[in-house]
Amino acid sequence: MASALAARMGLNSLLRKQARTFRVRICTMESDMEFSCEIKWKGKDLFDLVCRTLGLRETWFFGLSYSVKDTVAWLKMDKKVLDQEVPKEEPIVFHFLAKFYPENAEEELVQDITQHLFFLQVKKKILEEEIHCPPEASVLLASYAVHAKYGDYDPEVHKPGFLAEEELLPKRVINLYQMTPEMWEERITACYAEHRGRTRDQAEMEYLKIAQDLDMYGVNYFLIKNKKGTDLLLGVDALGLHIYDPNNKLTPKCSFPWNEIRNISYSDKEFTIKPLDKKTNVFKFNSSRLRVNKLILQLCIGNHDLFMRRRRVDSLEVQQMKAQAREERARKQVERQRLQREKQLREEAERARDELERRLVQLQDEAHMANEALLRSEQTADLLAEKAQIAEEEAKLLAQKAAEAEAEMQRIKVTAMRGQEERRLMEQKMLEAEMLALTMAEESERRAKEAEQLKQDLQEARDSERRAKNKLLEITSKAAYVPPSHPADNLPGDLSFSRENLSFDFKDTDMKRLSMEIEKEKVEYMEKSKHLQEQLNELKTEIESLKMKERESPLDIIHNQNTEQGTSKHSNFKKVWLLAELAPIA
Repeated sequence: MASALAARMGLNSLLRKQARTFRVRICTMESDMEFSCEIKWKGKDLFDLVCRTLGLRETWFFGLSYSVKDTVAWLKMDKKVLDQEVPKEEPIVFHFLAKFYPENAEEELVQDITQHLFFLQVKKKILEEEIHCPPEASVLLASYAVHAKYGDYDPEVHKPGFLAEEELLPKRVINLYQMTPEMWEERITACYAEHRGRTRDQAEMEYLKIAQDLDMYGVNYFLIKNKKGTDLLLGVDALGLHIYDPNNKLTPKCSFPWNEIRNISYSDKEFTIKPLDKKTNVFKFNSSRLRVNKLILQLCIGNHDLFMRRRRVDSLEVQQMKAQAREERARKQVERQRLQREKQLREEAERARDELERRLVQLQDEAHMANEALLRSEQTADLLAEKAQIAEEEAKLLAQKAAEAEAEMQRIKVTAMRGQEERRLMEQKMLEAEMLALTMAEESERRAKEAEQLKQDLQEARDSERRAKNKLLEITSKAAYVPPSHPADNLPGDLSFSRENLSFDFKDTDMKRLSMEIEKEKVEYMEKSKHLQEQLNELKTEIESLKMKERESPLDIIHNQNTEQGTSKHSNFKKVWLLAELAPIA
């Protein structure tokens, strides 16, 4: 099997020599590139080709790595590519990665491409948990990564769910909390919305500024043993060498800054670190593999060189790069400001357009509503015109009725005035009738008294007559008998006088005068009573139409009943008068 593998490798080597070229694939953090290289190329030739292709000038941070028996190795610049322990199968795969890390990314990283490559590599290490990151820092870093990819947050574009396919947090952080992806996205988006106004380069730099403060940032760890055989971890970074407990990669047990290290050397598998202070003990440790020792030595030399380089004046090349970077950044800043102004003007124009469109829609709605209102108003106007015509006709009719009512009122007023005058006259007539009735009652009473007196006088006269007759009879009885003439008419039955004596007696002047006066007064009284009754009947007929029967008193009702029955004061008075007249006859 080994002989077959050696034969195949020999065949590949022979083919390369015959072809005089070989193919390589360079994997960067963004893309893969393939090149055809000459057999005589050294590592520096391939590395320079890749840097030129990428436009990278800060080459001292990077290198080409490859895997050898589960160990990471870096392509040496001064040796031929094919003379190193690179894979023999084509295309030979190399990874273009940052080999050394800056102490301060903002001050040291000049080119945007350098910054971008560091950003991609550090983000990958954080997501793959090669660099430990606290949950809160993970969310903030994720928000800057989102900003670097999507630009400014726009709620109209970046709607819920737009980060569903993005890998933004370490799985350890996600599993640490009982939070749904939607909840994580909500928190990342809340931070992302606060980064508005930053460019992609600025967002990536903010990411690196936060990441460089993480404990495991830029540290390469190697398993070592001290003299006692205790397992330890050696950490190599931009600041120096650190010794860790294998279970704690965050807090070193001790550190050796580069400015305090005088010499680093190794012999076979033993490393020796000599501090600058000779009083300090020399630190020795062992590594399991020679290849690892070579890698540790490369990293120590490269980091130490960069450490010393940072503390010297920049070279002309670096000064030129920084000046160009400043100019480029100033130009980009001006361009960003211009773009920002244009964007602002565009946004204002869009807002103005949206406002005009909204206003147009509003005006259209208002016009539509106005048209509808106009149509309704026209319909209302027609209806009002019709109503006005009807109202005018009704007004005319009402005016006519009002005129008629006015005329009727005038007529009623005249009638009322006439009625009032008639009522007043009737009341006056009633008053006069009452006065007349009272006067006649008084007169009747006076006449009754006179009649009574006359009756008394008559009675006295008759008594006198009777006495005279009795006396005459006495006298005549003594005289001679005279034959009687015709008996006296109309006398009572017990009076048996002769006609001559009766005639003689009634020719008495006083008696005749008295009888005539009584007869005359009786006739006058009857005439006056008849006249009064006619007046009362006439008044009753005149005021009967004005009487309100509902207001009649009990006495009024009795009076009406008496009137209908023919019973009145005068009839009773007449009966009394007749009875009084007939009393002597009885």
